[in-house]
Amino acid sequence: MNFIIKILTAAFAALLFASCDKEQLITEPGSLVPRTVDEDLTLPSITVNGAMLHAEAFGDPDSTIIVCLHGGPGGDYRYMLNCKDLADHGYRVVFYDQRGSGLSQRFPEKLYRDLGLGAVDLMYDDLSGVIAHYRTHANQKVFLLGHSWGAILAAGYVGKYPLAIQGLVVCEPGGLVFDDIIHYVNEARSPNLWSEWSNDITYPDQFITGKKDQHEILDYKLSMRASKNDVTGEDNTKPGSYWRYGAVINSTLYDIGEQYHPDFSQGLTFFEVPVLFLYSEKNHAYPDEWAARISSVFHPVDLTKIAGVGHDGIVSDDEAWRNMTMPKVLSYFNSL
Repeated sequence: MNFIIKILTAAFAALLFASCDKEQLITEPGSLVPRTVDEDLTLPSITVNGAMLHAEAFGDPDSTIIVCLHGGPGGDYRYMLNCKDLADHGYRVVFYDQRGSGLSQRFPEKLYRDLGLGAVDLMYDDLSGVIAHYRTHANQKVFLLGHSWGAILAAGYVGKYPLAIQGLVVCEPGGLVFDDIIHYVNEARSPNLWSEWSNDITYPDQFITGKKDQHEILDYKLSMRASKNDVTGEDNTKPGSYWRYGAVINSTLYDIGEQYHPDFSQGLTFFEVPVLFLYSEKNHAYPDEWAARISSVFHPVDLTKIAGVGHDGIVSDDEAWRNMTMPKVLSYFNSL
């Protein structure tokens, strides 16, 4: 993987510097990474809370809504598309790339930094806007299904708006208080992955140096982190794993977290709906005791391990989804 990345980067650099008058193409939309929805109007999108978001929905518009929240920050919903199978069982399944993520519109770093902890509230407001966009009647139930960072975001949202959501599935959130999140991130770092990551990121700097808010370059460089992780059992090198990463929202939200230490468990005592909590067998950074610790803030909670997969495989592995995750999720949602 490391060798291939270097060859591709060197080839790109040779092409780039073959003609000085083409150097400006590096930052043009579509040169390094796919265009976002404001750059390619053929992509499915909605506009909420002042942002164009890459989004689509499946199923009867009047049915109970399931909003799927992807990981990151800065990832996209492509790896979660198995969840659209829930539409075949009578649900309205909604996907969206979060602000600054995937194929959604990009914004300057300063916007988030000026908001401080309010940047998290901005993400909540976007989610409220997505729900309002797809809701067709006042009595329509809304469920959230979040994975990784998306599970953290979902938990924080129901803590803030405990009466707005009627069902919650969280899939392997690293933690809900910031110290737990940092602990999990440190445990999840594969030594081989992070030594390769450091090399892969610094090597292209000889040819491609992204300045602040040069989203094309920064997102391209972040995509070079995609790799297998022996600790978490992830494999982001598979085709269809993602469309595009969001580097600015990723780094800025982490920086804001380190500064303000947000508590995504705040208010969860007021959420009285049963919660389905899923975690994976092959994520070695998520042992049984860690799953029990993180899930303990939900009352009541159904804590379930998905066998044979790692972190992303809970929703992305076709076999695990069909045989374990989806039946469990459907049983839970149908009971509400």
